[in-house]
Amino acid sequence: MHQPYYKDPFSGVYRLPWVRLHGTKDYLDMAAILEGYPDIRQTFNLVPSLLEQITEYTDNNATDTFLEITRKRPSELTEPEKGFMLEKFFLANIDNMIKPFPRYYELMSKRGLNTSDGDVKKTVRHFTDSDLLDLQVLFNLTWTDPMLRDRDEFLTYLVSKGRGYTEEDKTLLIEKQISIMKAIIPKYRELSDKGQIEISASPFYHPILPLLWDTNAARVPSPDIRMPGKRFSHPEDAKAQVHMAIEYFEKVFGQRPAGMWPSEGSVSEDILKAIGSEGMQWIATDEDILSASLGEPVRDHSGNARSHMLYSAYEFSGVSIIFRDRRLSDLIGFVYSGWKPKDAANDMIRRFAEIHNTPSHKRHRIVSIILDGENAWEHYRNDGHDFLRYLYDMLSQDTRFATTTVSGFLNEYKESERLSRLHSGSWINANFNIWIGQEEDNIAWDYLTEAREHLGNIQRSRPDKHFDAAWRSLYIAEGSDWNWWYGNDHTTETAIEFDELFRNNLMKVYSETGTEIPPHLQMPVLKDKRASIPGAEIRGFINPKIDGIITSYFEWYHGAHFDVSKSGGSMHKTECLVSKIYYGFNRDTLFLRLDPMGSFSDFPENTIVFINIIKPPHFRVRMPLKAVEKSEILRRAGSEWMIVKKDIDVAVMDILECAIHFSDIKATERDEINFFLSVVTEDREIERCPWTGNISVSVPTPDFEAMIWY
Repeated sequence: MHQPYYKDPFSGVYRLPWVRLHGTKDYLDMAAILEGYPDIRQTFNLVPSLLEQITEYTDNNATDTFLEITRKRPSELTEPEKGFMLEKFFLANIDNMIKPFPRYYELMSKRGLNTSDGDVKKTVRHFTDSDLLDLQVLFNLTWTDPMLRDRDEFLTYLVSKGRGYTEEDKTLLIEKQISIMKAIIPKYRELSDKGQIEISASPFYHPILPLLWDTNAARVPSPDIRMPGKRFSHPEDAKAQVHMAIEYFEKVFGQRPAGMWPSEGSVSEDILKAIGSEGMQWIATDEDILSASLGEPVRDHSGNARSHMLYSAYEFSGVSIIFRDRRLSDLIGFVYSGWKPKDAANDMIRRFAEIHNTPSHKRHRIVSIILDGENAWEHYRNDGHDFLRYLYDMLSQDTRFATTTVSGFLNEYKESERLSRLHSGSWINANFNIWIGQEEDNIAWDYLTEAREHLGNIQRSRPDKHFDAAWRSLYIAEGSDWNWWYGNDHTTETAIEFDELFRNNLMKVYSETGTEIPPHLQMPVLKDKRASIPGAEIRGFINPKIDGIITSYFEWYHGAHFDVSKSGGSMHKTECLVSKIYYGFNRDTLFLRLDPMGSFSDFPENTIVFINIIKPPHFRVRMPLKAVEKSEILRRAGSEWMIVKKDIDVAVMDILECAIHFSDIKATERDEINFFLSVVTEDREIERCPWTGNISVSVPTPDFEAMIWY
């Protein structure tokens, strides 16, 4: 059971609602269903950062963007908020979560089953306040577990009502969500105390431990992998993530865990020793790790498991290890949802019987089925309950098998084989390629390394000061989930939120240490979000007169421009100080023009416009709007900005115009230049242009114009 850490470190608001919504749909019922099957034993792995977020909702009134919009009366919603609802409030499985509610599917059809941002903006005006109120209720209602909806009188009433919901209905539903979440941790504690379940832990913020230990660990399973520019190697962070997890677990459950699921099943010999040093008795990972460790396949040519190998417990460096049967695990995670529930349960029992009947010199075998505890069930009808009940019924009655917890098996049979080596890798392809190696992954690692080095240096220079908030944000940024979505391995509708959360946590490291935030952290790591597309491309050389007035329409005619007022996202502010940005060049000089929405006299006192040049790294052009102050070009040296050139060619009157020689920013022919503008007053950014991404130009060659016209 795991969710990324969704809390924005600056606003304190959770950017995504999945802790709350999986809390009402998956976490409680997965444990509660076992109460009807006292002979079934299970191991639940609860990631501490998930438990912490659940507690934030139940004890500290945490809120998320989706919840804030749910709480608003439809008449009070802004147009961007209504657009947000139509974009995001249908994030649920269509067949199993939307269609069972006719009114919900009606609203989705009204919006359009497949929509773009432009479609939503056109459609939103057709949604009445009654439509929006029903959507607020139904989105939250469908993310409430069917078992709970059937047992609770109020939830049953909401389901039967179907439409025409009231503000009171909505308010009571939100209260019901929180009451469900309050029951989660006590239910797991109760079943653990009874001995029916075992609870294990993961490193606190779900990092890939071997990569924290040393990113060069990625080269062990993948020698040719492309590595980040900077090497991250902080064993102390890996140890801290494990230690914090165990301490928090003991605080929540009153006892230390016996076992640990290393995030994403990621292991190495160093990591196992560190986990063992914290008193962990066992870990679990994937069958491919076992094959690579043994140097031979654990399945035969027909794909059948070699029973004496895969279904044994092993030991390395004093820690027991079990290895999951990936085929059985993936059947539940990805295949059985498309089957009839009873057929799926029968098939699983048949496979257990085949294992049972396979000759083996081992008296006792442990078959490990390990998968994400929350993500599969929305793909099943009735949230998977029918399948699980059939399976639990059959297992309870079949004397050939016994369900067990990991510690239960290890303590009873004490049958472990020693591994002479442990392969470095994860439960995905026995390597780390999901989290490192692609361009976006490596950029993220470089940013993380820079922030880690900065915080370490600051801490060493100030040993008397505790930078707790900075360390917390750094540890969050070390989590695996950010790089899960970077690169082209996986896609999600909320990639922008993940990217911003990762960068915001790194920004928090700098802000908590009183250091200026590096400009590159303002830029998306997501490749397709880095470069903003202008309204018009550069069509030739320009040579504008830098005088702060529109001397001639044609002096910027061959340049490119952005309409800043139209470039914001659905949940970003719609009122801007800046109206348009123009830019272009000749052979030697980059020209830039900024048009205010009204007048520069509308800008706050002491306003400074910065051109933040990310590439070539890292230059900045500082342009005070007051003519008495001189403009200058600066270059970053460590954490300081050094002046490269003073009194550059800048004019501010009706518009702002400036000229920057390519040589002053160390840019030569064909070099790519990436930049964005910040409007700053009193060291506070009040506007950013473009609001996301950067402006990208290439230094022209002498024949640029001839090539354009050709």
